[in-house]
Amino acid sequence: MDLAAAKARIVEDIRKYGCHVIQVQGNGPHPSFAYSVGIGRTSDSPDVCVFGLPAPSAHRLLHHYNKDVREGGRFEPGQVLQGYIKNADCVLRPVDPSHHEALFGFNVWLHDGPRFRMLQLVYPTVEGIWPWSEMATDWLRQQQPILENVSGPH
Repeated sequence: MDLAAAKARIVEDIRKYGCHVIQVQGNGPHPSFAYSVGIGRTSDSPDVCVFGLPAPSAHRLLHHYNKDVREGGRFEPGQVLQGYIKNADCVLRPVDPSHHEALFGFNVWLHDGPRFRMLQLVYPTVEGIWPWSEMATDWLRQQQPILENVSGPH
């Protein structure tokens, strides 16, 4: 699909569903991730991203968030989400705008620049370990990089 067709599909999905989900395939040390495009345009809530999950799971989580937004839910940094992942809570963390251009290109396009709100949906391991925990492994930190701090070069 060429870029013009991709943009047309994004606009159509936003019109129909309130958002479009972009899947980014990981490579080497960079994990796979997914992010929504358009939620910030169709509601008062930020768009959302999630790292380190298989594409179907990530897609399902982002659509769950979009459904909650469309049903009137409002989301802010630090908010705990229940029912998104079986047997675990998730937490919404802020994404520093310094990450926007490198990671969320279709949102930059939609908003004519990097001025939009993005949250990161973060989840623990099955043992309950969060990526920011002292007990987190390097692998976990690599799979779920926490984006609330100013970025260095990508």
